[in-house]
Amino acid sequence: MDLPLPVMMLVSAGKGENEGTYEVYLNRSGINSIDLPREKIIAEIGGSLRMRFLNRGAPIHITITTSNASMYSDFFHENMYVVDESVLTLPIRKESQEGLFDLEIISGYGGMKSQLQVTVIQPPVLRPVAPEEFPLQPVARGRPHLLMIMMGIALIMYCTWLYTRIEFLNIASFITLIIGALYTWYRQQ
Repeated sequence: MDLPLPVMMLVSAGKGENEGTYEVYLNRSGINSIDLPREKIIAEIGGSLRMRFLNRGAPIHITITTSNASMYSDFFHENMYVVDESVLTLPIRKESQEGLFDLEIISGYGGMKSQLQVTVIQPPVLRPVAPEEFPLQPVARGRPHLLMIMMGIALIMYCTWLYTRIEFLNIASFITLIIGALYTWYRQQ
């Protein structure tokens, strides 16, 4: 059995992801009415255009045709019977250029006809952001911080006090720590 549509053409019914999908409402404002999306219809080269047909009334036959999309897609014509909702996916060729093509949607066996324009654009180029690599070992910059030096001196004086029990070393180590902390505190910007 030869199908008149390309194999890549996907027509599915049911709920799916809504990302990048344009909704067309049928039978919403009247019998056989076609309410097109208000936003600009955009399809990316190498991507696909997803149109979701939502029926708000009795089941309806619609026809989607295009006469000038051959540069962008293999799509030409599709008849659909929409009970609740159906999704039509039109693949856009990778080798096509930027441009425009029209889609005609016909309902009520020719009674209502709507046309929408599809803009085909280049996909945005995303530059890969390289994560900042951290060095394996910390990199020393400049001289040792004065607080670290004062803490080292205070530690040596305190350890000496523990072994010799000279009270002056205990008091001097405490004062050295306080001076280092105050110096660091008041030096901040």
